[in-house]
Amino acid sequence: MQEKGNISIHTENIFPIIKKFLYSDNEIFLRELVSNAVDAVQKIKRLGSLGQFNGEVGQPLVQVSVNKEAKTITISDNGLGMTAEEIKKYINQVAFSGASEFVEKFKDAKDANEIIGKFGLGFYSAFMVADLVEIQTLSYQDGAEPARWVCDGSTEFEITEGTRETRGTDIILHVNKDSEEFLEESKLQGILDKYAKFLPVPIKFGTKKESVEDGEDAEGKKQFKDVEVDNIINTTNPIWTKAPADLSDEDYLSFYRELYPFSEEPLFWIHLNVDYPFNLTGVLYFPKLKNDFEMQRNKIKLFSRQVFITDEVKDIVPEFLMLLHGVIDSPDIPLNVSRSFLQADSNVKKINNYITKKVADKLAELFNKDRKSFEEKWKDIGLFVKYGMISEDKFYDKAKDFALVGNTKNELFTLTEYKDKVAPLQTDKNGNVVYLYSNDASKQDAFIQSANKKDYDVLVLDSPIDNHFINQLEQKLEKTSIKRVDSSVADKLIEKDEVNEHVLSEDQVKEVTSIFEKAITKPGMQVEVVALNPDELPVTITMDEFMRRMKDMAAMGGGMGFYGQMPDNYKVAINGNHKLVSKILKAEGEEQTNLAKQAVDLALLAQGMLTGADLTAFVSRSVELI
Repeated sequence: MQEKGNISIHTENIFPIIKKFLYSDNEIFLRELVSNAVDAVQKIKRLGSLGQFNGEVGQPLVQVSVNKEAKTITISDNGLGMTAEEIKKYINQVAFSGASEFVEKFKDAKDANEIIGKFGLGFYSAFMVADLVEIQTLSYQDGAEPARWVCDGSTEFEITEGTRETRGTDIILHVNKDSEEFLEESKLQGILDKYAKFLPVPIKFGTKKESVEDGEDAEGKKQFKDVEVDNIINTTNPIWTKAPADLSDEDYLSFYRELYPFSEEPLFWIHLNVDYPFNLTGVLYFPKLKNDFEMQRNKIKLFSRQVFITDEVKDIVPEFLMLLHGVIDSPDIPLNVSRSFLQADSNVKKINNYITKKVADKLAELFNKDRKSFEEKWKDIGLFVKYGMISEDKFYDKAKDFALVGNTKNELFTLTEYKDKVAPLQTDKNGNVVYLYSNDASKQDAFIQSANKKDYDVLVLDSPIDNHFINQLEQKLEKTSIKRVDSSVADKLIEKDEVNEHVLSEDQVKEVTSIFEKAITKPGMQVEVVALNPDELPVTITMDEFMRRMKDMAAMGGGMGFYGQMPDNYKVAINGNHKLVSKILKAEGEEQTNLAKQAVDLALLAQGMLTGADLTAFVSRSVELI
């Protein structure tokens, strides 16, 4: 048996094109070839189980070996094998049946994943790292003869009689000069760990030392010795391939530790398992999220039939679920995915919706089953739930029943419970329920206490996405407005029909306004004398809720850049009913100015706005006044 020929390509040489486009991601050659070998092994097992192969299937195995001296990498399997005719069909013809279309369609491609795996090019990824590729194979079919195929990266090939004596296939890569890094065992081990960690057929890569018991010493203590064992790099039956009923909590936690060795243990997890209208299995874990909103992306790993594809799952998993950890495995997602494919694929959208629903259902189940436990976890999952409610309407519709809000007294309420709690006292004259909140309870303590004196409740909304969450709630909740507790004086936070009487005459109001306007040196301060409870502070400085919120969103890059450029404007509310204001009116000259400045500086200090030379002057003035 000897045959030479040309791979029938009616266009320019295709191999340089493969190399050019795949150069940046050349490690996937090993994923492709090992995956092909696993397929071949699984097929012979399948034929054996169907009675279409009567020989000995044997222990399924794929081996990867490296020979530094010969500069070769070999991928061997004990699968189906091929006849010379099958080599011609599957290697020479099928792989390049779409070659012309391939060149035309992908000549401008930028992403390797747009190319490899299309038109059967997976095998030819070998030429990314090899000058010469050799196949030695023996088919399972009765009377089959071993065959050898050789190609040097041109369109020429040669088929001769092979030397393989047992069923299966060896792919031998003669590594080119530019790719000699792949002759390092540590490099190959790293690639196999990444792509083949959970393949369904054992993958052997050399040997390793293992410590085993070796009797006891004279004192009766156990002895151990090192033995050489096969280095099997994969777990063939990962937990997502098993039924949840067959798994314990420890199984899930152990798998999590295997995926993320240095992470804190997860809060809980969801086992995904669906076979219609698409196939999907997997386990998603809820990690403990820190309040600084660390976006730990690329923590969900995507597999296709246990072959690792990518940890960039943006279009498959909803944006807010990128905070989860775990694995998703779906044969309905092709082994080689490109962003454009994912965005257009209908299965991907269905998977996205399914995962959103499963996560919402799991959270609802936890809330309904054990609310106390759910509340204990809220600190860790609240950020994630809010993020989901902001970004996905379908998730909001489910989450509104279990999402919690907490107040300054550390009490937690559902959205419905909270509205019922505050509506009696916190409804304004227009029938709107007003929620008050703090984003820094220690800094805004004086404002919180003023609100509490009126029996108003104050929420704590201090996470990085709470600005967006507040806007979302205002849009979704009927006749509800939300104000930061320091956006106005307590009497003005919730507009009521009641009016406090002024103890000052009109002329005195004008005089007080003039005194304080002279005392204030900071720009953007608008003085207003108001009639408040005498127990309230003499001077309160606030920023309008709308303007402050827009500025906060601009600072977070929320598309409100225009507001970010605007100068800060503050309201300076002078409590005309406070006894200090009466004292200032009676004072004269420098004493009057100093008292007014002192009252304003105290208000600035309460807002953390008194710094530098102004703070120094305030301290000096305070000493003199004492």
